[in-house]
Amino acid sequence: MNKYSPPKKSGSLLERAGEIYDYIPAVRTGEQRENPLQRSDIDSSARRVTPVRHGPVEAYDGPTVIVDREKLKDAGFIVPDGPVTGISEEFRIIKRQLLLAAKGSQKMAPIPRGERILICSAHPDEGKTFCALNLALSIAAEKDNEVLLVDADFAKPSILSSLGLEGSKGLMDALADPQLPVENCIIHTDIPGLAILPAGDQTNADTEYLASSRTEQVLNRLTQNNPNRIVIFDSPPALSASPASVLAMHVGQVLMVVKADETTETALRDALSLLGGCDHIQLLLNGTKFSPTGRRFGSYYGYGE
Repeated sequence: MNKYSPPKKSGSLLERAGEIYDYIPAVRTGEQRENPLQRSDIDSSARRVTPVRHGPVEAYDGPTVIVDREKLKDAGFIVPDGPVTGISEEFRIIKRQLLLAAKGSQKMAPIPRGERILICSAHPDEGKTFCALNLALSIAAEKDNEVLLVDADFAKPSILSSLGLEGSKGLMDALADPQLPVENCIIHTDIPGLAILPAGDQTNADTEYLASSRTEQVLNRLTQNNPNRIVIFDSPPALSASPASVLAMHVGQVLMVVKADETTETALRDALSLLGGCDHIQLLLNGTKFSPTGRRFGSYYGYGE
């Protein structure tokens, strides 16, 4: 874990955490949202359509489904091809930092495994899945990249239900069964550039499967035929389930979601120490109710909230 000196008594949680751990805080999300994962009115129906492919053609046999845009809107998510909003602008800025680290530029080389991004939080209900799904939807709009959103919260998976999709085989099944290609578990959606890898069947040995040598082989298959793919993992909370610490060793970037006025500094320190397997960690402040600079993203386009 990074060495640190005693923090200053003044300053926000993120400022003090950044000083302690030498991490760069990511941009904050500008709204307090109801947790969309608790909604009980999500429709589980889905229609099959012709697969939409991006980048090199891959031999995936998984189902292709239509995502209900109204469900996304009602739950507070970014709506593909929808109007520019404050939340969509926030995630445009967040993704730019992550993509730069993953792909590099003329002034900096890409970080190892930077195309794998883990979204985590210290405790449940701090907005990690909300941020993971919105980040995936934002990256899906890129012209040179596509995104695979992996539900890695094996004990309490929620990505499929948030999109109104039905369950199927997933990552844990591919880890447990060497005969099951992980590509066959991927669900393609009608949202251009967005695919989903479900969590799969629950098991009491999820951490042990993740710590096995097979995990790296399976994760490599997710991008080996598609160098333009960004893989986002929606992780369990670091202080509530052990898989998060193991997943951190398989990714190049971690985005730690910190809920404004709720996540304590002690919890943040503890969670970051568990995620020390990844060298590149950024902090994302979620649920802020005001901006000290008066920032109001989205209003410039005429759709401010």
